[in-house]
Amino acid sequence: MSDAAAEGEAEHVRDEIWVEKYRPERLDDIAGQEHIVERLQSYVRKDELPHLLFTGQAGIGKTTAATCIARELYGDDWRENFLELNASDQRGIDVVRDRIKNFARSSFGGYDYRVIFLDEADSLTSDAQSALRRTMEQFSNNTRFILSCNYSSQIIDPIQSRCAVFRFTPLGDDAVAERIRYIAGEEGIEITDDGLDALVYASDGDMRKAINGLQAAAVTGGVVDEDAVFTITATARPEEVAEMVEAALDGEFERARGTLDDLLTNKGLSGGDIIDQLHRSVWEFDIDDDDAARLLDRIGECDFRITEGANERVQLEALLASLALD
Repeated sequence: MSDAAAEGEAEHVRDEIWVEKYRPERLDDIAGQEHIVERLQSYVRKDELPHLLFTGQAGIGKTTAATCIARELYGDDWRENFLELNASDQRGIDVVRDRIKNFARSSFGGYDYRVIFLDEADSLTSDAQSALRRTMEQFSNNTRFILSCNYSSQIIDPIQSRCAVFRFTPLGDDAVAERIRYIAGEEGIEITDDGLDALVYASDGDMRKAINGLQAAAVTGGVVDEDAVFTITATARPEEVAEMVEAALDGEFERARGTLDDLLTNKGLSGGDIIDQLHRSVWEFDIDDDDAARLLDRIGECDFRITEGANERVQLEALLASLALD
């Protein structure tokens, strides 16, 4: 590929955000959530939509499912009958009292109800959730609420009991790989098999992360391979994480510490990233069950301390030291 062609390809890659460009517009097109899609389609076909609560990790189709429902219910009029709010940006009770009530009260024609989608609803304060519960009751004749959250335990019981709860699961590797292949083909991006495997690994079931990683790796106009993906996504190679843990378990603390230093300093990973990869990879390491249980115990303690604000490097080195000393 010539320099001019590469620059033109890179410019094309930057034109649009692929997550939005390739966001499904029909429930049928949502990947990896077949059982949920089937139930939602039944509501849409019968035009009997209850209040809904979508729960699960980021990037697995909750927001997409909400917009697909609106598109299928209202067709070209979906934007006028669908209000999307992000509770993490507007945590106070005013968002419930003002914007939601104003939308619910406003006039609309031709439809029995409108839809309000409240993303990251678990960020709402308890007072705001209580106000939301009363609003759901007050406008239940002409408004349906779709709430989205990462942790349903943060949603008060009176709201949960008013909703049909859908628990979205992390997407399978096959679903992520299929979508990445499709987008790469549509964009004319060359992606190697190891590059695809790296994207699937780095995304950990998060379709949004996989697509963003593909676009970021493709922006140079070159081939999307394993090296490009691990560099762009700031993800450690599985073998590097395994080497670090196995060195610590063999009592070679200095070698394990050297790998950790490379991941933190040269690769730019955060302590949280390393903890997440350690947790994901425990059962893939060539270690016995006792060592795996010991490692999980140390990971849990280290994760808690880092979350509470402790120094990442100190905590991770302490984790490796405890493995080396046992």
